[in-house]
Amino acid sequence: MNRISVLLAEDHAIVRQGLRLLVEADGDIEIVGEAKTGREAVQMTSDLRPEIVVMDIAMPLLNGLEATRQILKAFPTTKILILSAHSDPEYVEQVVKAGALGYLIKQSSGDVLAQAIRELNKGKTFFTPSIAKYLKEQYQKSSDGVGLRKRNDTQLTSREAELLQLIAEGHANKQIASELGISIKTVEKHRQHLMEKLNIHEIAGLTRFAIAAGIVESSVQSTIAVDASLK
Repeated sequence: MNRISVLLAEDHAIVRQGLRLLVEADGDIEIVGEAKTGREAVQMTSDLRPEIVVMDIAMPLLNGLEATRQILKAFPTTKILILSAHSDPEYVEQVVKAGALGYLIKQSSGDVLAQAIRELNKGKTFFTPSIAKYLKEQYQKSSDGVGLRKRNDTQLTSREAELLQLIAEGHANKQIASELGISIKTVEKHRQHLMEKLNIHEIAGLTRFAIAAGIVESSVQSTIAVDASLK
């Protein structure tokens, strides 16, 4: 029997261990890798080529939504199942726009998660009932010309979203340069351009914007002094 290959992208080890036990119980699903950050998820997808990626939205270094976009851009046949504690319409809309085929809240049972993986492997979609209802309502509105809500936020490029998340998480320019594989001078240039684009000129404001846009969770602690983050 060919088992469905799955990559788990979740930053909490105890959650990954629990998910592995739950989805491998029936023997038709195999966890081929575990990623602790969004960036690891992108790299491990490239290395392991799993059929399904179970992705938490709240991932460090690169959030789950941006990781989803990067994975699907490079490997469009990969199927992404979002697993999140959030069921807000804002998150749902971003997930659908990013190209994920499924969305489960973390309160879902292990049986439901395994079922979702199997459905996605068949090329189908799978959403938590409340989310499926919301999407159906939005589809019906779109038939009347209303459509999904239009975001008023300034649209960021993939690199800008990466940079914003790292800034909001409190990483210094030197750390950001190392993480993105670019020079400190380039980071400074990107940071300045980002501030000008958003018309936000202090770290606290960028952090608030990142939280509001769903790029980072509100639990992110941005206690590093502004002058320290500019080093």
